[in-house]
Amino acid sequence: MTLTDSAFRTALQGLDVADMSISYGRQPAVSDVSFGLQPGTVTALIGPNGSGKSTLLRTIARLHNADSGTVTTTDGDNVFALSPKDFARKITLLAQSRPVPAGITVREVVEFGRHPHRTRWTGNDPRGIAVVEHAMELTRTAELSDRPVAALSGGQLQRVWLASCLAQDTGVLLLDEPTTYLDLRYQVEILDVVRDLATDHGVTVGVVLHDLDQAAAIADHVVLLESGSVLAQGTPVDVLTAENLTSAYGVRVDVTVDGGTVHTRAVGRHNAVGNHSATVLRAS
Repeated sequence: MTLTDSAFRTALQGLDVADMSISYGRQPAVSDVSFGLQPGTVTALIGPNGSGKSTLLRTIARLHNADSGTVTTTDGDNVFALSPKDFARKITLLAQSRPVPAGITVREVVEFGRHPHRTRWTGNDPRGIAVVEHAMELTRTAELSDRPVAALSGGQLQRVWLASCLAQDTGVLLLDEPTTYLDLRYQVEILDVVRDLATDHGVTVGVVLHDLDQAAAIADHVVLLESGSVLAQGTPVDVLTAENLTSAYGVRVDVTVDGGTVHTRAVGRHNAVGNHSATVLRAS
């Protein structure tokens, strides 16, 4: 899949997350986290289960309340104070799981993404058809357009929801583990689309990923979370070190940097080589 000069007309929009703390009841989940999401870049949130990465993303998307802290757009808007329609024109989230709608087709689901752009009384959306078609082309869902959503596999359904997010045509795209349930081919294609949206269209992308090598491959900026706090943030080479990853995940992780590309390997009893975690640098 490639992005052409397309129907998408996203406005450049970044986000600044400052001093964010979040809890579930009396249980702290995220403590005093700050980072930025910049136009034209991919920021990956990584960390072990329970580190707070999905909670943080869902809070930015207004699906969970923050105890303290702010999320501000580059033009000065308080994200938490935007009207629902204004918010939906600026930010969209591909969540880990969504309910499967009954009795509707793939095309109808993708068209849901155009709701914030329809006029209040007439429902007019002059660009809607072109944007929906392009979103379905990019996600390889056009051939599924007339199929009932309830009949899709998990991987197909994930691609349909991504198409709906793309049809929303926002400046900020948040994705919570978007490659879950996808075959390897579609994992690669989805991540390629995410990278192209940032590079070619200036979209601000924040993505939660479990796969460290995927994060290294597509991210400009990585935020490594441990127990609800930022352990490290910066470029993949700076953050994805053996020391940082071994500390965060509680297991030995070896790291190789080959020509600027980071590769990681968790080491167990049956695949250990040597006695200590290490970061190995190789010349390009």
